[in-house]
Amino acid sequence: MLVGAALLLAACGSSADPEPTPTAVRSSFPPTTVRLLTHDSFALTESLLADFRQRSGITVEIVSGGDAGELVNRAALTSGNPEGDVLFGVDNTLLSRALDADVFDPYVSPASAGTDPALGGAGTVTPVDLGDVCVNEDTAWFAERGIDPPATLEDLADPRYRDLFVVPSAATSSPGLAFLLATIARYGEDGYLDYWSRLRENGVKVVNDWTTAYTGEFSGGGDGDRPLVVSYASSPPAEIVFAADPKPTEPTTAVLTDGCFRQVEYAGVLRGSEQPEAARAVVDWLLSPEVQADVPLSMFVFPVLPDVELPEVFSLFAVVPDEPLTLDPAAIEAGRERWVTAWDEVTLR
Repeated sequence: MLVGAALLLAACGSSADPEPTPTAVRSSFPPTTVRLLTHDSFALTESLLADFRQRSGITVEIVSGGDAGELVNRAALTSGNPEGDVLFGVDNTLLSRALDADVFDPYVSPASAGTDPALGGAGTVTPVDLGDVCVNEDTAWFAERGIDPPATLEDLADPRYRDLFVVPSAATSSPGLAFLLATIARYGEDGYLDYWSRLRENGVKVVNDWTTAYTGEFSGGGDGDRPLVVSYASSPPAEIVFAADPKPTEPTTAVLTDGCFRQVEYAGVLRGSEQPEAARAVVDWLLSPEVQADVPLSMFVFPVLPDVELPEVFSLFAVVPDEPLTLDPAAIEAGRERWVTAWDEVTLR
């Protein structure tokens, strides 16, 4: 089994966001420590941190804060008096919550000028990576039993797949929220609760976070007994990367490409940081070619810089859905709390 906790993941924002305005950020500082608040799945190659420290004088101290939902909640509670200087890991499903709480000192890195403007950021934060939240299937489990895996979201409510599906909570988990938004995008506000009622009747299991779902309950990522889990379209390469030698030539998990929801992760300078200029330099560094080239196999997400070459195992086995589901950020902002509360009533009470 792979070391599932090393996986990450993680739709598009408004294309009307203003273009990044170049800001002169110096690249060399006296010895300085910048606290980077992030989720538990954040990872970069250690040599990149050391190289950045040597070149810039900045030591990046990584402070993990649970799942992305927990991270944003903590940042909102400490808005203006932050626990760190930079926040990485807020995504398009949670960005409006952070903006409402006035978490960030607006800064968009000039390095993002070459990225797709549809990645968004509300002129306040910088897009760093993207990925698609999708249902993952343990293909070996289904093959051993001679059962065809589900092919659509609708199939997940079929009695053939009773008690086989685990999802992270939409109330506490970023991928869990993204999957809830996928069902709203597919079934609409008039139909998504009926869909979740049918999933509950079919034995869906809801757990607190992605790590518990993937490494604890999913048969393809740990010792669990459920062969269907909400994860990412870029999860299968990790089955090879973290497998024991001799490594398999193909992953034993696959992606159900129907019903995927696109996530974009952002980095921003926290309002109230005691060293905002060094914090901006860290945000710029996250958009550097060397960091962008590292994120596919460190965090199993796609870089936002379009010209970064992907590792072979990632390009071969990470899936890019043809038509990922999205919702307008304004609709997410207006409906998120109401949708999650209604979802909670149907699935957990």
